[in-house]
Amino acid sequence: MNKTDRMLAIVLELQRKKMIRAEDLAAVFETSVRTIYRDIQALSEAGVPVVGAPGLGYSLMEGYFLPPISFTVEEAVTLLIGTDFIEQKFDNDYGKKAQSSRSKIEAILPERVRSEAARVRKAIRLLKPGEDVSNEREKTYIESIRQAILLEQKVEFGYSKRMPGTDGNRQSVRSAAPYGLVLKQGSWTLIARCDLRQEIRHFRLSRMTELIVLEDRYKIPSDFHLHDYKPPDDRNIRVCIQANPDIADKIKESNNFYMDTAEENENGLHVSFRVRQPEELLHWVLGWGADVVVLEPESFRNRVRAEAEKMLKRY
Repeated sequence: MNKTDRMLAIVLELQRKKMIRAEDLAAVFETSVRTIYRDIQALSEAGVPVVGAPGLGYSLMEGYFLPPISFTVEEAVTLLIGTDFIEQKFDNDYGKKAQSSRSKIEAILPERVRSEAARVRKAIRLLKPGEDVSNEREKTYIESIRQAILLEQKVEFGYSKRMPGTDGNRQSVRSAAPYGLVLKQGSWTLIARCDLRQEIRHFRLSRMTELIVLEDRYKIPSDFHLHDYKPPDDRNIRVCIQANPDIADKIKESNNFYMDTAEENENGLHVSFRVRQPEELLHWVLGWGADVVVLEPESFRNRVRAEAEKMLKRY
């Protein structure tokens, strides 16, 4: 951090806290106490009314550095929770930026708004995902892909397909030109032009391994706009199930990606799905055991029955 940025950050820190010692400022900005003394002197010479109290620390004169804009409590909470979300869901670099943004937002809030916003935030909590290896790996991939998009460089990665190919293999190595990242239902997906398929494909980051940024360059087509992009809908097969009334709420809460409609009737919950292949729902259906029955198509109903018979033989 250069001197100018540090001096502005010191003013923000002084506004956020009523009194702070030079030693504490030095710890925050990872510099020496002597440097903080020089910065404080430079701020005073520039007209910033810094008041020093021997043995207590520094503070700003009351009423100085009023924010150029004002936030309502609701607006402040929205921004602060937004920084929490960025810190959790984006890569570590943006996570650090979210922390610094949160400090700056809190610093410019009037005391009344800051106090009320803190009370509201105490009643709202975003649970962090488990600190597992896959979550940290995804954050690393997000940072690499984000840089690749900015530099217009291709990426290469191992990929595990949902369904095996004609050779029965689910694993492949792909190279692609990254167009954008999309967060849907808690999962990150890369939208990219795949060199193998020669078309835009979707790749879940959770199924990637060993992602690297290549030297190969590319150009995003001028007519491609991520916010306007709609993937082709090729889910043309309909699967219908009936769920027992006791688990109707759990089925709805499962928020299955392929779920199309869900209607309650006298026999329970009637759910329809649109899929590319019925097998995409096989493990999900089996996971509900006898509480779910496949109504159609008959071929998928038989597939579930055959899988259940194989399971029975194992027990």
